Amino acid sequence: MANLNELKKYLYYDFSSGPYTGQDYLTFQTKYINYLRSLCKTNGWELVNIGRGHYYFSAFIKSADGKYLYISIDDVRGCNNHWYDRILIRTATHAKDYRGGHNFYTSLTELTEKAECLFLLEHKGG
Repeated sequence: MANLNELKKYLYYDFSSGPYTGQDYLTFQTKYINYLRSLCKTNGWELVNIGRGHYYFSAFIKSADGKYLYISIDDVRGCNNHWYDRILIRTATHAKDYRGGHNFYTSLTELTEKAECLFLLEHKGG
């Protein structure tokens, strides 16, 4: 499983670009998703419905009590380090709810805390 230090190696990295997704991004994406899976497992959550884009991805986090959050990272080629310090996160009603609640942003290091807050908000019916 990937750890945070492995992902930090990609800070300020200049990803390849072109009509096909570069191997450098595919390797990065795999490490990132594995890190998120590990993070979810540690917290009793599940990473579901992963959508892999050209140079971006999205996924849903499912809590133990069936609440959902949607997360997404921007295209890594145009938004330097947004994959690390500006992750979109919002509540969702199910694992295909791409419209969901209000948009929030968090960093990878604060993702757990933000997810916990949003799950709590959903639990209270917010």
